[in-house]
This record gives sequence, structure tokens and C-alpha cells, in this order.
Amino acid sequence: MTAREDKAGGEGLGRKVRLVPGGLEIAGEVVPLRAGAVHYWRLDPNEWRACLEAVKAMGLRLVDTYIPWGVHEVAPGKLELGATDPQRDITRFCRIAEELGLYVIARPGPHINAELTYFGLPERIVWDPACQARSPDQNPVMLPMLPFAFPVPSYASDAFHDEAARYFQALGPVLAPLLYPNGPIVLFQIDNEGALYFRDGAYDQDYHPDAIRLYREFLREKYGTIDALRASYGIEPTEGEVPSSRRGELKRFSSVDPPRKLDAERPRDLARHLDWSEFHEHLLATAFQRLGRALAAAGMDGLPTTHNLPPGQDATPLNAARVTKVVDLVGLDYYHAADPTSRAVIARRTTELATRSEALAVPAFACEMGAGFPPFFPPLDERDGAFTVLCALAYGLRGYNVYMAVERDRWIGAPIDRHGRARPYAVFWRKLSAALEQTSFHDLRRKTPVRILIPRTERRLARVMHAFGPLSGAFFSIVGAGARERCVEDDLGLGYPVAIEADNFARAFEQALEARGVPFAVVGGEDRDIALGDARWLICATSGALKPELFERLAEAHERGARVTIGPREPRFDGAFRPLDIPFDLRRLGEDGPLTGDVPAAADAAVSHAIETLGLPAYACDPGGVYVTVHEDASGAPRVLFIVNPSERDVVARVSAGVARTKATDLIDDSTFEARAGTLEVRMKPRTVRMLALR
Repeated sequence: MTAREDKAGGEGLGRKVRLVPGGLEIAGEVVPLRAGAVHYWRLDPNEWRACLEAVKAMGLRLVDTYIPWGVHEVAPGKLELGATDPQRDITRFCRIAEELGLYVIARPGPHINAELTYFGLPERIVWDPACQARSPDQNPVMLPMLPFAFPVPSYASDAFHDEAARYFQALGPVLAPLLYPNGPIVLFQIDNEGALYFRDGAYDQDYHPDAIRLYREFLREKYGTIDALRASYGIEPTEGEVPSSRRGELKRFSSVDPPRKLDAERPRDLARHLDWSEFHEHLLATAFQRLGRALAAAGMDGLPTTHNLPPGQDATPLNAARVTKVVDLVGLDYYHAADPTSRAVIARRTTELATRSEALAVPAFACEMGAGFPPFFPPLDERDGAFTVLCALAYGLRGYNVYMAVERDRWIGAPIDRHGRARPYAVFWRKLSAALEQTSFHDLRRKTPVRILIPRTERRLARVMHAFGPLSGAFFSIVGAGARERCVEDDLGLGYPVAIEADNFARAFEQALEARGVPFAVVGGEDRDIALGDARWLICATSGALKPELFERLAEAHERGARVTIGPREPRFDGAFRPLDIPFDLRRLGEDGPLTGDVPAAADAAVSHAIETLGLPAYACDPGGVYVTVHEDASGAPRVLFIVNPSERDVVARVSAGVARTKATDLIDDSTFEARAGTLEVRMKPRTVRMLALR
């Protein structure tokens, strides 16, 4: 049970822990979510205290640790938790943290990755056919991961969930006494980076019998009757009009089979494929709910829960709107290089996270903020780590877990070595903690009056039209590529590449807004994954399909005074590419029609017009390619200004941020700058971010 399901949350069990916008409220005190990852089972127990002391010395209030099933299991259903092996004594590790005044984030999986063989799962689980995800041909789904490939579990498998529940039951008697207020554990993570083990292509998996059964239940709940499903797929009731290969599957829900490849020839054919993509989202949310209930049944309940979305999450079946219905806090993992492409990716990911988190009154949290890298990653140096965390904070992040804070096997470059000795890199993290504390950064807000809305339909469409087979679409997202680079160009008879135009439209507006320094956020388009309330301008990207419910929300926003721009295609279809019975009345959005034509030029003109007519803030910065963000306190006064230089150039940035302050102090290196004639001139080294306190 999550705290979201139990209205009383942790307080109902005497835990007195709840999520608030600034972090965790623990017994009335707001504790910003700043943590450091330490893997106790990989370290000498005699070094645990020194390592935890070093984490605390970096200004962190929480320690984050996985609890690996495969490391602790010595026989099916039997765990070694310190009775004979001190290195696996989770109780002692947590009690040392408690003695030092640290709280604990516990991550018991069952999947943890952590660069462990089999991602921390017992070997017997991954090789059990009943637990394995299945391909369309009923083969095990293999993950090509070092040191060797292995078959991934099915998130639908009853056998797998039964085994996970058995693991939690064995873990519960040891972990339950460590829950706050009797112990230091204040937050539980459910599973880990649940993107189908990175085999997340629309037709890679999951065709496990238990998944097919869940798929049919999903369709039954969505459509109610088989006739409604047939109508949605554009199939007339007459049996003779149904292709012989699909007659049986469309007689009743119990015989409906999922698509095994993209075979759409017309827009309406997409409905079946988009349902399959949506089912993957439902599958993951359902699995997290089952795992959360299994944790609670084992006595690990009454505390908030979290889940971490991996890099490239927008191209996976992880739908944050659905996950937040069963998990209390959805955060992101960050592993990025310091360069212009990463800057754009970090901005896109973080503004979406921050906007959603603000709407839900929870902190925008980086469950893993990379400090170092595993040996099979491209090298990430200390400048990359500093750039990534400061850039994410610039775009709205409010808390993070330094991953890894302490060195361990299969990891390079942590700020603390495995003996608890701080390396020079720890100085940066200590200064950053002090800067965030000094400015009460967890209470500040970056206002984004402009929202670029990506409807969920567009993300599902990009998944089903992905052109590179088992190579995950997330890879393209991580390197800054979009639908134009990774989707097939099929037009399905519409005369334009269906999956590509909306992405181009959104990117054109991103570039036009950033060129003028207008703060904006990318937002998703389903349920609580979308926040429109305080937006002054909404830009909705659509390739011609839009859910009527989303259109209504846009119309309501316009009635409240927001400007609404839609394009590059007029929405002629609903969210499943079915023809609309009644066309949308675009006049309700205050427009004569969608913004089409030369999209980059139109976007540029629209931004110029909006700045003038809506009075949008514009934080201009010269030279181009350097970016500025401003964070305000509750009274609206600017408190912190970030300047981001992702380029390889050493520049003097000239910032006109509309701030009536004369001095700014860099919170990391203590250098000061004074504004002259309303302009702040700041020296920026290549691939760096400055965090400036305005005084």
C-alpha cells in the first residue's frame, strides 16, 4: 500500500513522514531530499561508519541503498541478512546511519540493476521459464548486458510476482523494525528503472501468457464490449468483412491477440497498435502496484514510495501519469555529458519533471544523479557531473541522490573512496549542499509561463513507429534525437510523415523560445502528467490526432485567459486516430486554425508576438548558446540565477535578466559580479554552469 492509497499515509501508522514540495516532512521538519548512494554489501563493514560520515560531511541528510535480492538469497525464500556474514548486515548498516543522524532511502527491488549480474535478481529467477518475458515468437527476451546476456523477467508473470512477494516476506522481519520512527528508513523505492529492462520496443515483449491475459482484461475494461472494440478498430459487424486471420480474435475478448509488428496501412489501423502501446504503460503501473502491496503485506508500509525513470524515459512505456497513481514520487535518473545536446535534453526532462511535481505538491527529485560512471559507459568526468547537477537545478530540480557517493566495484569516479576518504570531487558536492542550504533552494520556484504540450498519443505513436527494432528508442532520446531520427516516415495515406511532424513542431518552438530567453516547460499530455493551471501560453504539438478530453482542457485554459497554439496539423482524429464524429471547434482555442506552413519561421514570429502581447519574461543573454534561468522566493523576488554555457567556448556572458540587483555571488567559487547599466557580465568557462545568489 502506498501513502497515496492510504489517506492517512505514514501518520496513520505513527510514522509521521510525508512528501511536501520542499522534500520530506519528518515529524514536522522539512528535510530537503539530498542523499548519497552507498552499497553496504560491496564495502568492508569496518568501513561503513567512515563512509557514512563522509556522506554526511558532504552536506547530505539521507543515505540511499539498494537491498539486492540476489546477494542476500542463499536458498529459495531464505535470506542471509547478517546472521553469519557481516557484509550483508543491513540492520547494522542502517543503525550506524541512524546514529550519525542520517535517514535512509531503501531500494529493495526486486530489480535494482546496480551493474550487478542479472541486475540483482537471483540466477534461479531469470532462468525460470515461468518468470521470463516473451517475444512474439514465445522466445525468452534477452538483454545484452555485461558480463553476459540474460533473459529478463516479465512484469506480468504471476510466478515472478509470487517469488518477489516471498522475497519481501523474508526481508520484512528485518527491515520493518528499521522504519521511522523506530529506525532511519523514511522512503521506499519500488523496483528500478521499470522500462521493461531496456527491451522496451513496442513489439519486443511482453507476450507472456500472463501478460496476454492482462492485455485482454485491459481491453475489456477500456471498451466494455467486443462490439465497441471492433468499432474502434474500424471493423464492421459483418463477419465476412473481417480478414480471415483475425476473425477468431475479434469474436470475444478472451481470444483477442496483440499485434506483433506494425502493419497499419491507414490511420484507423493505428488504434490497435496504440492500444498495445498503452497496455505496456498499464502493465508497468499494475506491476508497481502489485509490488507495493507485497511490500506492505510484508510489514514495510506507511512510508512514501518512489520510482526512478531512466534517461530517455519519454521514449519508453513509462507513463508518469499512471505511475503516480500507484507510487507517491516519480523521479528521474541523470547521466549526461557536459555539451549542448545534453543541456537541451536535461532542460526538456527536468522542466517536465518540475512542472508535474509542482502540480502534485512533491519535490522534483533525481533518484540517481550521476557522480562517476560504470566502466562500460562512455567516460564521464567531474566536470560532466557538476554540469549535469547544476543544469538540472537550473531547470527546476529540487533534490537529488548522488550516485555513487561512495566508490564500489563496477563504478569509477565517486567523490568518496571505499575507505570513507573524501576525494577532491567531494569538495564540489559539499559546496553545492551549502549553497542550496544557504538559499533555501528547496523553497524557491522557477516560473514557466509557457508550456509545450506533447500529448501522450504522440509518444505512443513514436513507440509503435520506431524504425530500429530492438535498439531502444530511449537511446535516441538520450542523445537528443527525436521522432525525425528514429521513426518510419509512413504517411498512412495522409500525405505527411505521421510520427515526425509533431516532434519537429515542438523542437521549433523550443528553439524560438530559447533564442529569446523565454522560460518554458515541456509537459506531457495525460491526466496528472499535465499541468496547465498557471500557464499563459500553451503550445500543443499534434500530428492530426487529439483526445477530446485534452481538447476540452485546452479550451478551458483559453477561457481562463491562456493563449493556445496548436499545430502543425489540424486535429481530424481522436487520440487513437479514429475519425472524429464532430470536428473540434478550433475557435474555442481562440484561433482560426492550426499553425502550419514554414514551422520554424512561424514559431519565431509567434514567440515575438507573444512576448509583446502577453508580456512574457525574456532573460536575454549574449552570446547565443548561453542560457539563463531565474528562481524566485515566495514573494516573487529573484533569489538565484543560473548561467549555463554548454559550449567549448570561453565567453563573457552578458545577462539582462530584468533583475534590479547590483551584485551576484557565485555560490560555488565565491566570485562576485556587479551589474552595470542593468547588465551583468560574467566570465564563463567552457562546459560550465554558474549558480549565482542575487543580493
